[in-house]
Amino acid sequence: MGTIVSFYVLIQVCVVIFVVIAFVIWDKRYGKNHGLDVPKDFEKTDEVTIDPSDGRRLRVYYNRKTGERFYHEEKIDT
Repeated sequence: MGTIVSFYVLIQVCVVIFVVIAFVIWDKRYGKNHGLDVPKDFEKTDEVTIDPSDGRRLRVYYNRKTGERFYHEEKIDT
């Protein structure tokens, strides 16, 4: 009986560790291309995304040399 309980606890610990690691990796990837200052060599595109959860408006900038995209938060005029 003790082996089953320790196996169950081990599985739960592994799941929690996986979730924490996944969140940290996702958070870094998500926040990487957002910012206030558009980096050098990025061109403004016509692509705009509005986040339905918080209403943020993100303009897409594109770097032709690297193919990278940068998401710049724009203020919405009200």
